[in-house]
Amino acid sequence: MTSSKKPDKYYAILEGALNVFAENGFHKSQVSRIAKEAGVADGTIYLYFKKKEDILTSLFQEKLGELVEKFNSGLTEQMTAKEALYKVCEIHFSELEANVNLAFLTQIELRQSDLELRKEIGLALKRYIILIENILERGKQDGSFHADFDVKLVRLLIFGGMDEVVTSWLISGQKYSLTAQVGPTINFFMKGIEA
Repeated sequence: MTSSKKPDKYYAILEGALNVFAENGFHKSQVSRIAKEAGVADGTIYLYFKKKEDILTSLFQEKLGELVEKFNSGLTEQMTAKEALYKVCEIHFSELEANVNLAFLTQIELRQSDLELRKEIGLALKRYIILIENILERGKQDGSFHADFDVKLVRLLIFGGMDEVVTSWLISGQKYSLTAQVGPTINFFMKGIEA
């Protein structure tokens, strides 16, 4: 959980929603089912959220916030840019491997949501994308990465590559270790950007 001062019921609703959305899909999920999963009355949900879409957006913001906090605590100034990218990928893969419901939500459900919802989620993703961009910039500045690549393009390729690895893992039925894909994923990108 994050360090914000939101009530326990708020987090219980988000966890309940995560399970219900992963099991039934966002569009087929009913607020009453989320309330039951969270152990709260139906009306309690409306004390915290106006509509089901707000639950999904808040869930994504909270979980992404937790992930970014883990990135920030896992990265150190002593790490090279390559080590930092490796660490980001490792945290990304291990967190989603440990929480398959969250993986289903981020990889499958969010792609089926409407444009407004995707815009909201895009804003939440921005911190993550900027983190990758900063690591790439650092590698360019310290000479460990080529100086001539487009950072904005490469950050999207790296994020998109990690995203696709997770999606493929889910579609396969999680038949192999997602965290075992960290090395091959980062090594692939290093061939293109490492000086």
